[in-house]
This record gives sequence, C-alpha cells and structure tokens, in this order.
Amino acid sequence: MRKRIIAGNWKMYKTIDEAKNFAQEVKGKLIESEIVEAVICPPAPYLYELAEITKGYSIKIGAQTMHEEIEGAFTGEISPTMLSNLGVQYVIIGHSERRMYFNETDQSVNKKVKAAFESNLTPIVCVGESLEERESNKTVEIVSNQVTKAFLNRTGETIEKAVIAYEPIWAIGTGKTATADDANEVCHAIRNTVEELYGADVANKVRIQYGGSVKPENIEELLTKEHIDGALVGGASLDSNSFLKLIEAASYE
Repeated sequence: MRKRIIAGNWKMYKTIDEAKNFAQEVKGKLIESEIVEAVICPPAPYLYELAEITKGYSIKIGAQTMHEEIEGAFTGEISPTMLSNLGVQYVIIGHSERRMYFNETDQSVNKKVKAAFESNLTPIVCVGESLEERESNKTVEIVSNQVTKAFLNRTGETIEKAVIAYEPIWAIGTGKTATADDANEVCHAIRNTVEELYGADVANKVRIQYGGSVKPENIEELLTKEHIDGALVGGASLDSNSFLKLIEAASYE
C-alpha cells in the first residue's frame, strides 16, 4: 500500500502568530504512521519558524513554490537550496494559481522538478484541466501531457519519489468537487501515463493526490478509491481541527 499524504496549502493566509499557534496545536496530536504522512505548506516567511517548531514531530514542512536556480539575481525568489537549508522537505510545483497568475509553464515546472530532486526536496507536481477543457472531453489529454512534460528527462528512480496532485482548476476554491469516481478516473489516467513513461513498478509506487475543495466531509469517500493516495487541501487545512480530522480520516485502511 502506498503511504497516503495529506498536504495543506495555506496559500497567502495567516499571520506568523497564527501559523505558530497552528503548528503548536497539531504537532503533538500527530503520531508517526505507516499509513499517512502530514505536510503543511505555509507562506515562505514562516517556513523557518514552522520547521523549527515541528522538528522531531511527525509533520513535514513544504514550500508553495521555488525558483529553479540555485542562486542568482532573481529578486524576491527563493532557491531550492535555501529551502533545504531551512529544513523544508516538500515543495509544491506548478499549482494552477502559479500557472495562471505568475506565468508558470510546463517548461518551468520541468526545470523546478529537476532542481527539487537535486536539492533533496520532494516535489508535489500539480496538474489539472480547466472547465472548458473538461467540457470538451480533453481532461485526460491535458493532464497526461502536463505529467509527461513535468518529468521530461527524469529517471524512473527519481519519479517514483515524487507526488502528483490532480487539481481540476474548476474545483479549486469554488466549492465544487469532482466526484470520487471522476477523480479516481483521472488519477488512474495519470498512473497509466507514468507507467507508459517509466514502467509499472514506478507507476505503482508514485503517490497521486486529489485536490479541489477537499474537506473532512468528503475525504473518506475520495480515499476509498484505488488510485487516490491523499489530498492537497486548501481552505480546510487552515483550521487545525479540520486539518487533524483530515489526517484522522486518512489514517484508516
């Protein structure tokens, strides 16, 4: 069984005090588990504080984005080595909001995936289709193409360590959620794409999350599906009790 992963993407929310309070509230209530892994991805200014607070506890810290270069004259950016030095272990790459508002492309996603692996960061690679693309029956084509381009020129040995997050753009922050069957169908298509590129062994090891208005009320049904190995959660991860409920729901086989 693949180890599930529940990752909270806080986006641009919380003050530093709110972030520290959240970490203090959850760190002692999570125990090391062979079934589920918990990750929180706070805004960049809070990464060091939260990495320090959660050190030694069964919760990982992830960044919401990064630059693909190790260093350079890139005002306002943060490099993969900086993240590693802070104690960060995961990084979200290619989120639809990054693609939509900050000119993230399949090519830049590919470069960032490479840089993440080289700096011992686990990339959470986001893929997903728009409502127009879905209504045109292009979901599998779009998502498979994004996966292929994200991992171009990478080896199977590295890809099996990655996390892929299927986040239909039309379901992010809208309150709309793909049905569990629909989400599983696309996650299955993603796994098939990985198998075509790297073989069945790698495809069986890579973890695939669903993201898009995931809440404690719908997480259990999603996790009953064969190809859904967890969730990338937005709003429902901002409240400590809600986040703990998500982890609890994912802790049962």
